[in-house]
Amino acid sequence: MVMIVGVIVLIAVNIIALSLSGRRDPSYYGPGGVGLSLIAPIQKIVTRSIGFAKDIWTHYFFLVMAAQQNDIYKKNLSQAREKDNHYKELELSNTRLRNLLNFQKTMTKQVLAAEVIGKDPSPWFKTVIIDKGSYDGVENGMAVVIPEGIAGQVTAASPRYAKVLLIIDHHSAVDALVQKTRARGIIKGGTEGQCVLKYVLRKHDVAVGDRVVSSGLDGVFPKGLAVGKVASVVRPSSGIFQEIRVTPFVDFETIEEVFVVLSSNN
Repeated sequence: MVMIVGVIVLIAVNIIALSLSGRRDPSYYGPGGVGLSLIAPIQKIVTRSIGFAKDIWTHYFFLVMAAQQNDIYKKNLSQAREKDNHYKELELSNTRLRNLLNFQKTMTKQVLAAEVIGKDPSPWFKTVIIDKGSYDGVENGMAVVIPEGIAGQVTAASPRYAKVLLIIDHHSAVDALVQKTRARGIIKGGTEGQCVLKYVLRKHDVAVGDRVVSSGLDGVFPKGLAVGKVASVVRPSSGIFQEIRVTPFVDFETIEEVFVVLSSNN
């Protein structure tokens, strides 16, 4: 603001000087004339000041326009990223739904698709909430599965929602067998997201990497559904059972959609 006022003052002084000099005799500007010596420096300062102010004003508008354009670019980029993320979610959702549909075609039992809408935050219980309940035919004790394998079992059902106990919970139990050797045991929830295959006799040959499937003998889970693969085997020197850890095929951290097996296993 001070600079602008100064420029205005210089311009006014220059105009007054030119006006006064225009009334004087031309000899005033002769060799050694005082008028020219006074006016010329003022004109020089005024010209430079006007040019400097013009440059500042031009750059100011350029920066304002650049900032506005930059805001537009940022907004467009944000919208493009949002659309890209939306399309990726749709693609992933379509892939999951196709897998579920293909899996549903292989099921011999009547199943109901449901979405996981909540997880138990407690470290002591491994449960999820699904958006289907008794109004949809869901009842306590029904098996819950996904294409990768067994997820859990319904333990409570309200008209619109149901709670599912996951197989990694300590209270869960699935009658299972080692697919290769047919050694039978009970899958129970273990630690760190794994399971244990309990009550397998020491005489049975079980190796790391063996596939574990449901036996169908518990009346809950249809026979042959994938459970997991053997992660470790310990045969103690005493006792009649082996200690077998099983890694589930289901990734319980990313589970989003499930199937509830509505019909009985009989």
